[in-house]
Amino acid sequence: MAYADVSDVMASELRRRFRETILPGAQENGQHEFQELTGINIETDIDHVVACLDSSGTASTDGPGLGVLLARGRFAEVKIEALMREHGAQVEVYKGKRLITAATPQIPAASTAPFPAPSLPKIHQSFSLTFIEPGLVALGTSSLVQHAIDLHNGGGASALTNEGLMERVRALDNGNVWAVGRFDVLRARANLPEAVSDRLPPITWFSVSGHVDGGLQAVLSAEARDDEAAKNLRDVVRGFLALAKLQVGSKPEFQRFVDSLEIKGTGNTVALSLDVPPRCSMCSARLCPSLLRRNKVESVPT
Repeated sequence: MAYADVSDVMASELRRRFRETILPGAQENGQHEFQELTGINIETDIDHVVACLDSSGTASTDGPGLGVLLARGRFAEVKIEALMREHGAQVEVYKGKRLITAATPQIPAASTAPFPAPSLPKIHQSFSLTFIEPGLVALGTSSLVQHAIDLHNGGGASALTNEGLMERVRALDNGNVWAVGRFDVLRARANLPEAVSDRLPPITWFSVSGHVDGGLQAVLSAEARDDEAAKNLRDVVRGFLALAKLQVGSKPEFQRFVDSLEIKGTGNTVALSLDVPPRCSMCSARLCPSLLRRNKVESVPT
């Protein structure tokens, strides 16, 4: 399960700098294609999203279970339905809700996307969208969108009944982005390269919590099967950090990011934290007084 305060992240200074310095002139293909298909502009129409993956693999008999996304925002329902129908979508009524179903949208090819697309299994799922209520849209794998309608109507078990999941959700810091889930389930379904999979000790749960504004603060936590597995995982992470520090020696633009990484955790828990403060484009200061005031920080370290 994952959450994002989309309006907050999209308006952040960090995202603006990222687009200007890391991807100058690059087209955000996935965002553009999503808008072409659904008529929803992620930057202007969506405020908050909650997404989940179906880990059971039972959402369809002819392909792997996928996911569903619930978004709060401002949506032109009639316009969105008309646009999707122009692209070949079909409309049916499911338990009182209009279910707009189309072929699964394709992920941009690695040659045209801003980042290389991961290798994914072939998907035999249909893609659906429905308006659960005014200002709340559900979209994703058709069977899971139907399940969202069922839950809204009071039927079926929701994530709230998964005590293990909700315990970890409640423990997350109040970031504007977070995610939590069973790593062992995802690992079994992700087709990771053997070179990566063989190096990872047994991990059960993982969580990520972050706050994006002028800078970036985040914590990635993992729960290993036991204390010994956690110790091995810390050793693996230390090895990756040592390699990263060697690699950024000639790339000062990534130096602050790598230097902020810190390994924490006790017992069967391993945590990797990072804290990249705002950087002023005018004076290149690590902690610029004007940016700190804008982010409501009262004092500036000397």
